Amino acid sequence: MKNNNPKYAFYYLLSLVSLIFMAISSAMIIFQIINKNIFDALSNYSGAYDGQMRFGVSALLISAPIFFLMVRLINKGLRKNELDDNSGIRRWLTYFILFVSAVIILGSLIGVINSFLSGGMTLKSVLQFVTVILISVLVFSFYLYDIKREDLTRRDPVLKIFFWGSIALVAVVFVSALFFVESPKVAREKKADQIVLNNIYSLENSINSYYDINKALPDNLDEMSGNANVYFDKKSIIDQESGESIEYRKIGEKDFELCATFRTDSNTGDQTYYIGTGKDYKKGWNCFKGNLWSDPKILEKNID
Repeated sequence: MKNNNPKYAFYYLLSLVSLIFMAISSAMIIFQIINKNIFDALSNYSGAYDGQMRFGVSALLISAPIFFLMVRLINKGLRKNELDDNSGIRRWLTYFILFVSAVIILGSLIGVINSFLSGGMTLKSVLQFVTVILISVLVFSFYLYDIKREDLTRRDPVLKIFFWGSIALVAVVFVSALFFVESPKVAREKKADQIVLNNIYSLENSINSYYDINKALPDNLDEMSGNANVYFDKKSIIDQESGESIEYRKIGEKDFELCATFRTDSNTGDQTYYIGTGKDYKKGWNCFKGNLWSDPKILEKNID
C-alpha cells in the first residue's frame, strides 16, 4: 500500500475547515430566519440581520460542496484501502472533530441555562439553542459512528443515509435563505441610500459650523464652498449613481431643510438603526428639517 498519508491529511483538514464553515453558516441562516419571524420586545435590532444572512448564504454556497466532496474522496480511499483504518491521521482528526462538536454542545447548554437565569428565555432563544444542538449532534453522531466502523471496504448504508440526508438538510437551509435574504439589487440600493444619509448628516454639520462662525445660515451651498473655516466638499452631496444632489433650502433665519431622493424605506433591513433619529424616510423624495445645535430649543431637547 502506497503512502497516501499527506493526501488524506489534506482531505481531512480541508473537510474539517469546510465543515466548520458549513455548520456555522447553516446556524447563522436559521438564526436570522428565526429573528425575522419572531419579534422580541427587548431586542432593538430585530430587522438588522441581512448582513449576517448574506454571509451565511455565501459561506454555505462555497463550503458545502467542498465538504461533501472531501467526505466522498475519504470514504472512497478507505474502501480502496488507500488509507489504513488505524491511521493516525484518520483517528486524530476524527476525534478532534468530535471534540469540537462536544465543546459546542457544552457551550450551548451553558448558554441556555445562563439565558434562563438572566430572564432571557424566549421562544427565539429556545429555537436558536435547539438549532445549535441539532447541528452539533448530527456532526458528532456521524463521526462517532464513522470512527467505530470495522469493515471500511464495503459501502455502509448508515453512512449513505447520513451523507444524502445532510445534503438534503443543507439544500433546504440554502433554499429557505433565498426567500429571506435581500437581492443584490436591493442591497446595493440600501448601500447607496446609506451614503446619501451619511452625506446629509455631514452637510448638516457643515451648516452648523458656518452658522457658528457667521451667526447666520448660508443662502446657498456656494457660500460654504468659499469659506476656509468650514469643511464642505461639494462632490460629497452628489449621488454618484443617479447624479442627483442633496438640496439645501433656507426657510427662515434659523430654519432650513435638506432634501434628497432615496431608493428604499428606512424601516427595512439594516437601516432600522436610524428609526426615530429624525431622519426616517420613504422611497422617493424626502425633506428633513435641519437642526442648529446652538439653538436653545435644540439644546433643551437634547438635555430632556
